Amino acid sequence: MILPRLRDPYFNYRYRHVLHVVRVSLALAITYGIIHVFPIPHSGWALVSTIMVMGNLPHIGGVLDKAKQRLLGTLAGAAWGVVLILIPLPLPGLIPLGALLGIAAATYITFANRHGYAGLMFGISLLLVLGEDNRELSVALWRSFDVILGTLVGIAATILILPQKATDMLRFLLADNLDKMARLYRAHTTSSSGDDIDARELLKATSALLIKQRGLVDAIHSERRLKRGEMDDLLSLQRRMLSTIELLLETHWTTLAGHDRIEALEGLRDQQHRLARSLGTLAFQIRTGHPIDVEIAPFDLQRYAGKIEGARAEDGRVLFSPGGYLWLNRELARLTESLVERLGSLRRLPSKRLRRRAPHHKLVDTAALPDSGSNSHDKASDHDNQRS
Repeated sequence: MILPRLRDPYFNYRYRHVLHVVRVSLALAITYGIIHVFPIPHSGWALVSTIMVMGNLPHIGGVLDKAKQRLLGTLAGAAWGVVLILIPLPLPGLIPLGALLGIAAATYITFANRHGYAGLMFGISLLLVLGEDNRELSVALWRSFDVILGTLVGIAATILILPQKATDMLRFLLADNLDKMARLYRAHTTSSSGDDIDARELLKATSALLIKQRGLVDAIHSERRLKRGEMDDLLSLQRRMLSTIELLLETHWTTLAGHDRIEALEGLRDQQHRLARSLGTLAFQIRTGHPIDVEIAPFDLQRYAGKIEGARAEDGRVLFSPGGYLWLNRELARLTESLVERLGSLRRLPSKRLRRRAPHHKLVDTAALPDSGSNSHDKASDHDNQRS
């Protein structure tokens, strides 16, 4: 029973910090075992390299994206160090100068681009090979071997030991983001002055989730499950939805007449609550691996046209704010519909493994699974919103 749990994407996401510590510890233990079984000179550098290459790479996509950079930087730095040792230089100070020029060149080439890690590995590997005083060729070659050994063990451990996919992390970050936007929009439709502080905190949390998703783009692209264009679309739609909700939250009525005119529109709150429930349902389907099947009802503005057009305050001034407020609601519904269509086109988004394991994580009550009835999406969404 333990194997399905360890292969569960939500389990790996929920305990990602602990699992990464386990992964790093096991990788160090493997490296330690290798260097003690085989008499490898200067083997301490292998342990240093293992922990160095795993420190900031918990995702498979991150490993695949940076593995080439690490190996390229390691090999190039070690090779340049060996060259400096082999070339008979007349003055001892020329070796440090050659190392400095090599690091400067690598830094210049990789400056302000996504290959900066290769430049960093070049410099570290070069300094490890050269050491301080003893610059013998055999020492340089063994240190190079140790650096490569530690790097390869770190890469293999990240891929094989309780691996975490950046694509799965995106799934749960996206679901959390939609849940928070649903809560913000629902709070707006039933707003009171006491909810302002919570709304500000939710806005900060939602923005932070968007930043985290943006940081996963390269790793997800390396996993070959989503293209960069698809990721850009998902991030753009979320950002625009959040901006629209923020504008709604910041709506201030210059006159009481405008507010009263909105409150008097029959069916408006029902449409808003329906859209909030749809956002929660979409989050539920993404989080639990179900196929995307959410119907977003168009926000009907035509039914209110007669009550809004030409609306005037008591002093005779034209009221523009009610029309703008309705347009923001319609825009949010349109953006949500676009997001549903984009997610529905991703063939690898549904997950049977997540659907099977969802009840074990209490993501949804067993009786509220989507297959049990037409209204079960909304029930599951409400249950999930209560958890968050």
